[in-house]
Amino acid sequence: MPSVKKISARQRVLAQWRGIDLELEETARPVRVRGADRIVSKVLADLKMDSRRAEIEIVKVWNSLLDPDIVAHAQPANLHKGTLFVTVDSSVWLSEIVRYRRREILDRLQFSFGKNVIQRISFRAG
Repeated sequence: MPSVKKISARQRVLAQWRGIDLELEETARPVRVRGADRIVSKVLADLKMDSRRAEIEIVKVWNSLLDPDIVAHAQPANLHKGTLFVTVDSSVWLSEIVRYRRREILDRLQFSFGKNVIQRISFRAG
């Protein structure tokens, strides 16, 4: 711990002459030092970096695992409480994916990430 610096009589007299209040310096306590690992982990938790990293991984797997026709017209937008929200560029593709490809897409993503990470998929036109 850093030590509190004592104020000499000379410094005290000069401070009085200059009209400076040294009470804060005289009563200052050393700041408790925390490790950088605790601070960094707190900052990363506040920024929700783990969830952002998971979303990036989902986009990578989405682009490599699925049919290029689907990838060209649908992209994952958000993952919230086990539901993957996917934006589809047209209502025609939305209908195609929801009717014929939903189960296949969900199975592939669950195989890659686990059933607890991606439980459902919600497709939206956008």
